[in-house]
Amino acid sequence: MKDLYLIGNHGFPEGGNSSTIEFYLVTTDHLSEAIWFKDDQDYKVCISYIAILSLISGVKVLAFILMSNHLHLVLQCTEPEARWFIDELKRRYSEYLNRRYGTDDFLRRNHCDIRRVYIDDESLERAIAYTIMNCVAANICLNATDYPWSSARAYFRLDKPSGVRFGDMSKRSRRKTLHSKAIIPDEIIISEGHIALESFVSVSFVESLFRTPKRLNYFMLNSSKAKRVLASKDVRIPSFKDQVILAAVPDLCRSLFRKNSPADLNTEELKEIIIQIRHRFSADVNQIARVLGIPYSNIASSLDSF
Repeated sequence: MKDLYLIGNHGFPEGGNSSTIEFYLVTTDHLSEAIWFKDDQDYKVCISYIAILSLISGVKVLAFILMSNHLHLVLQCTEPEARWFIDELKRRYSEYLNRRYGTDDFLRRNHCDIRRVYIDDESLERAIAYTIMNCVAANICLNATDYPWSSARAYFRLDKPSGVRFGDMSKRSRRKTLHSKAIIPDEIIISEGHIALESFVSVSFVESLFRTPKRLNYFMLNSSKAKRVLASKDVRIPSFKDQVILAAVPDLCRSLFRKNSPADLNTEELKEIIIQIRHRFSADVNQIARVLGIPYSNIASSLDSF
């Protein structure tokens, strides 16, 4: 089934049918001075866009995770299809960001790495584990299944996900939820404000690949992301997410300087905001740069002068 809005310059790669047994790990570059997602709605919209692209193209999504400034996908498809998938996702999501925030098309400059992984040497299992462990490695949560913006919660779950059939929703509710005119099957389930994971993630295939929850857990604990966490001597207390700090910044500006945003501050006031974020949220230079959209060097200079 094709989405009419893909025909033309953004059409599916000619000859692609996703009947392949090739697998690819797709990773976008980490944005250093911006973030993909400012609040929960942004995450939900992006998840639904991933689902829509999978449903209309036949590209299978084995795993994914949305981090504040990058994302990872494990796809079953050809390499051209993987390239199309991430390019089309960035295009659609960029248009959404522009409608909501009036932002420039910064994702066009966000490059990505597409790397083939294989089923016969366990690199596919490692890629899936690596992907869903990103949130733990980033010190956002203690367990991958606690993170709501990945596919981790879909595997080996005992309860049946609740939600509403897409076909039972009003036309207005459909548009409001998906932020898209895409035509998808009526039986697709909408859960927690986005297309349910089980409606587009290849859950059965991933479960058959790992065979047992214990084996999946083994790969997660032995992924490069997990080893980095376990090797650290720091106390692993989950840190503040980018979105929490971003939401607090206007209040800091108003309480300290009676101004509405960092854009209204002079140099000394902005330096004070940077210092306040550093101490109140234990944020590092990279996180402050992402949240404020200010070059790393400027943030580092402000903190060094304190």
